Amino acid sequence: MAQVTRREFLKISGAGLAASSLTALGFMPAIAVAEVRQFKLARATETRNTCPYCSVACGVLMYSLGDRAKNAKASVFHIEGDPDHPVNRGTLCPKGASLVDFIHSDSRLLYPEYRAPNSNEWKRIPWDEALDRIAKLIKVDRDANFVAKSADGRTVNRWLTTGMLAASASSNETGYLTHKVVRSLGALAFDNQARV
Repeated sequence: MAQVTRREFLKISGAGLAASSLTALGFMPAIAVAEVRQFKLARATETRNTCPYCSVACGVLMYSLGDRAKNAKASVFHIEGDPDHPVNRGTLCPKGASLVDFIHSDSRLLYPEYRAPNSNEWKRIPWDEALDRIAKLIKVDRDANFVAKSADGRTVNRWLTTGMLAASASSNETGYLTHKVVRSLGALAFDNQARV
């Protein structure tokens, strides 16, 4: 067995490092270049989004294929953590890593549904009808239960029969506006998903 001196070891290591650096910079043999396969995400459309599961609000990158033609429908085939997102910096928990299954689940609800009183079946309704119904019920309840003055005559302007649970994955600006709208209605029961 040949003995390698410390100086020889450093020379060999330096030569190996230089060769690997040149290879990384593109100075590689033509045979090796011919063997490079196309990256699976090269043709995909990248979309930034937020994970819907918990209050951490991790950033995700969603990759879909579809040429955006009139009758073509894009399909998400890969999801990974967003390395530029300040919250998770590219990492995802097991639930976030399984978002592709969540998106393609047969039991995923895609449209609003309504179940009438004393009925045992859900009926699909349009988004406009669902939002109009929510707004109407909020107005009816607020008109019936708004308290302008307390028993001793002080102005309180409060509404105690309805509460609001805000989404914690929203931005600061969205949270601020949500808080202003809910408080301007007089609602006192207001909380955030992050505390639940």
